[in-house]
Amino acid sequence: QVQLVESGGGLVQAGGSLRLSCAVSGSIFSINAMGWYRQAPGKQRELVAAIRSGGSTNYADSVKGRFTISRDNAKSTVYQQMNSLKPEDTGVYYCKVDMSVAVGYYALDYWGKGTLVTVSA
Repeated sequence: QVQLVESGGGLVQAGGSLRLSCAVSGSIFSINAMGWYRQAPGKQRELVAAIRSGGSTNYADSVKGRFTISRDNAKSTVYQQMNSLKPEDTGVYYCKVDMSVAVGYYALDYWGKGTLVTVSA
């Protein structure tokens, strides 16, 4: 079984910081892209940040300069440092990992259950 466990969410005041982590466990052949998505009630889920196996990254315009995504391949873990948080950053943050579980298998997307981030004004 492949499992994704997210942690680091919570309640912070505007201008504060949080660091999210997502650890992948189970049978893993290879991990390709890893990323974070977020969704607020009544709003569409959006990509926040992504990082590829080679280390290249991309960010939503709304978080550029404030959020930083990184990964530790040895630990099969992806992180997201979030600084200068704003109320509009509030939402459930989901970890997504594109991986293959065995040689010859298609690479598939695996999702975590989400961690809630709430930023007060």
